[in-house]
Amino acid sequence: MIIGGKRVGGLSNMADQLDMSTLRHGTDLLKRGFARMQQGGVIMDVVTPEQAAVAEDAGAVSVMALERVPSDIRADGGVARMSHPDLIQGIIDCTSIPVMAKARIGHNEEARILESLGVDMVDESEVLTPADPFYHINKNEFTIPFVCGCTNLGEAVRRIFEGAAMMRTKGEAGTGNVVSAIQHARLVAGEIEWLQQASDLEFEGAVEDITDGFMRMESMSSLVDYELISTPFGTIDTLADGVRDVLEDVRQMGRLPVVTFSAGGIATPADAALMMQTGMDGIFVGSGIFKSEDPTITAEAIVMATAHFNDPSKITEASAMMTTPMPGLEIDTLAVRMDQRGN
Repeated sequence: MIIGGKRVGGLSNMADQLDMSTLRHGTDLLKRGFARMQQGGVIMDVVTPEQAAVAEDAGAVSVMALERVPSDIRADGGVARMSHPDLIQGIIDCTSIPVMAKARIGHNEEARILESLGVDMVDESEVLTPADPFYHINKNEFTIPFVCGCTNLGEAVRRIFEGAAMMRTKGEAGTGNVVSAIQHARLVAGEIEWLQQASDLEFEGAVEDITDGFMRMESMSSLVDYELISTPFGTIDTLADGVRDVLEDVRQMGRLPVVTFSAGGIATPADAALMMQTGMDGIFVGSGIFKSEDPTITAEAIVMATAHFNDPSKITEASAMMTTPMPGLEIDTLAVRMDQRGN
């Protein structure tokens, strides 16, 4: 991650500083290990086996199987759910790279279906219509790894405590507008920089604020008291202890303790390189490829720019390959802000 113009706490640094003995053998260790294998690459949304072939040929490290790319989900409206198992199975059968798939926020049963299908990672995604207004999935109950979105450090810490093996800054999916992706990446980096300089009192205040983010039900009920009830992740004391542990890892490493990608609004090779320059470990892109004039060329160009984000000549070459990118949307005009779901 980039702080103060310098990349700090890289992945090798993350592995060195994280106490691997605290990760449960065969679960946390393997989940995070799989996520780390995607580092430096591009993960592409695909809706057909043919698109999965385009992604694999272009050099994608994984594909995300879903029924509609985010721009179509946004345009169609209605409730967006997990894709049909036959569609996911068709994509699994046609590609040799890892296949991820999306479940609704808080929808344990969609996640269980995806796990039984044999996908390699579940994305608990705000692009789909949230199922639970109070809680995310308890990802520690699954053997399959999960990726989750965040717009700030507090969200990231909550999702990691819940068991996420990979984070992605949310951006604003389906817009072809990179501004929200930049906002979220810079906010997470800025909050990490603040955390490293915080006093012990400020640190404990951050623990309390982030833990409060689990307590949505209390604001909607005059009866619920979180000191007296339990959550899917344990009691309020368990939540606070878990948040504190994750924040300690963040403070020590100078970055999130899991692989962190950028997502939402990336439409050009320059967008991809820009996000990598902000310290991301890789890129998610969907609508930006398959809503462009030539998806095959766009996919190849974005992979090139992601891999060579420090080389302006390569980014220029990738940009020159492009035809017309997807049309973009102004964030302020959106009827639905997906990035605000499941905070």
